[in-house]
Amino acid sequence: MTTFEKIAVSLPVQAVESARHAVRRGRARSVSAYIASAIDEKAKLNDLAVLLDEMLAESGGPLTAAERRAADRALGVPTRRSRRRAR
Repeated sequence: MTTFEKIAVSLPVQAVESARHAVRRGRARSVSAYIASAIDEKAKLNDLAVLLDEMLAESGGPLTAAERRAADRALGVPTRRSRRRAR
């Protein structure tokens, strides 16, 4: 069973409005649920960043420019040139 702890936080007005909008649209059960979900997503991203740092350290460091371009091609990431043509 999940336990909860009530805390008070200060948020920018726009962030609160986004959370309330999500609740009104049925995208979250409550503002608290919306914020909890956002925190969970941020924690996952942080965990992935740590994993990536560890993998890079084991493999010899950051990607070279050529490796990054090859990875972008493999993942289908648009290039600057193709983004300019799409405009």
